[in-house]
Amino acid sequence: MKTNLFWRLLLLSVLVAGFAGATRAQDSGAIKSRMAQRLGAIDALKDRGIAGENNRGYLEARGAAGGEDQRLISEENADRRAAYTLIAQQTNSDVDAVGRARAQRIAIGSKRGVWVQEPTGEWRQKS
Repeated sequence: MKTNLFWRLLLLSVLVAGFAGATRAQDSGAIKSRMAQRLGAIDALKDRGIAGENNRGYLEARGAAGGEDQRLISEENADRRAAYTLIAQQTNSDVDAVGRARAQRIAIGSKRGVWVQEPTGEWRQKS
């Protein structure tokens, strides 16, 4: 599945990039672990059309997201933001620019039927 490959590559890039201190390395490991544990549940939300991938690199509720679904989306987005922050620090980039670049890769790697947001803001289901 292309989505799984994307996440593995994202997580690998966070780890391989290296971090200045032990705290950052521990943080990246914790982020990777949490994201890996949620991956199946996130894929299920996207498969059911409850969540989509926005153009900033974050999940966004698209359907009737209940409390547990919204909690899952919020936790995933918090970890994505943390990962993007680490990447931005390592590359002397902007967190939003990292997120937007990841959004493009996510959209390309998403499977058919997943809701993705175009750079223009328009939503479409991946065909």
